[in-house]
Amino acid sequence: MPGYMAGNHLTLLKNGEMYFPALLHAIDHARHEIFLESYLFASDEIGLAVVTALIAAARRGVEVNVLLDGFGVRRFPPQWQQNLLHAGVRVLFFRPEVKALSFNRQRLRRMHRKLAVIDHEVAYTGGINIVSDFTGQPGPEPRYDYMVAVRGPLVAEMHDAADRLWRQTAWTQLEQNWAIPSALRGPVEMAGGAAARFEVRDNFRRRHDIEHEYLTAIEAAQEEIIIACAYFLPGFRFRHALVDAAERGVRVVLLLQGLRDHALLQTASRGFYRQFLAAGMQIHEYSAGFMHAKVAIIDSVWATVGSSNIDPFSLLLAREGNVFVQDEAFASQLRRDVLDTLEHAARPLDPQKWLAAPWYQRAVPWLSHGVVRFLMAISGYGEKHYLK
Repeated sequence: MPGYMAGNHLTLLKNGEMYFPALLHAIDHARHEIFLESYLFASDEIGLAVVTALIAAARRGVEVNVLLDGFGVRRFPPQWQQNLLHAGVRVLFFRPEVKALSFNRQRLRRMHRKLAVIDHEVAYTGGINIVSDFTGQPGPEPRYDYMVAVRGPLVAEMHDAADRLWRQTAWTQLEQNWAIPSALRGPVEMAGGAAARFEVRDNFRRRHDIEHEYLTAIEAAQEEIIIACAYFLPGFRFRHALVDAAERGVRVVLLLQGLRDHALLQTASRGFYRQFLAAGMQIHEYSAGFMHAKVAIIDSVWATVGSSNIDPFSLLLAREGNVFVQDEAFASQLRRDVLDTLEHAARPLDPQKWLAAPWYQRAVPWLSHGVVRFLMAISGYGEKHYLK
């Protein structure tokens, strides 16, 4: 397992119901340092609880570093920001938004990671923003998502990734002491038996690392591929890797968003349903509420939990972070939970119905895909394997 670090203990956390108590407990018991990154930070009861905990940590002498995306948190309450700064919390906004409308394509490069590292001892990453599971929900079910808590040697890599992005952002904004790295560095003791790696996507040397890790695992799959992804519009190579796997006898199961919250992207993704279903893949749409998960399991041994969707925004533009795992116990646990969700909260698509659909029903998804391709092309970010 080249690149995978042994000796980690991983805890799967489903939805904010499990994640936020764990995060708040870690913040409340922090002794030295906190890094927190989030794309969204809502002004709801969860946001208030996290802000309150961060302020308390800073007041007892913990160095607290908060990095938020400038677009995702453009409505961050000014009073919260003042209270954090007054308490000594260091707050930065990645590419802060100045104009509501802008033709500067750099504004599309967002910080989409959800990452917290506390005291160089425990780290959390996945898809859950600092926002209540029930904010904006169409029904009583919470937003469906995952995080993973990591203890062990991998924490050092996750800590260094948070520290590095913090300093890069501080440098671009001419903040003082941007070049001084965190004092908490070095190895972390063994904590368990899982082998794992932390991959980030940036716009420098690691532009395709997350996608390549997915593709390597898909191309090596022998029995089963399960992907649960809220926003799923894969490029040419990714699509064909899945189709090839299905055609060689691998069971391929997709759990995708059923409710519409990003209509253009989600409608465009339906343009590939016929191809997937014709290859023998299974597609289920989550229908109990909004879905935000970005996870996968292959052959009940390999798994990933992270912030990266399988779409052009995540794989071509945004800063993302995923934990990849080679561990049967963790992968099997995640597999059971995804399949349970698929059985009780999703609806399967009927292949015969989709394959027999008349041309005018297929036209809307393909027109939507054409619009997405056009927008990518004129933005200058549409790479060849996404424009095919």
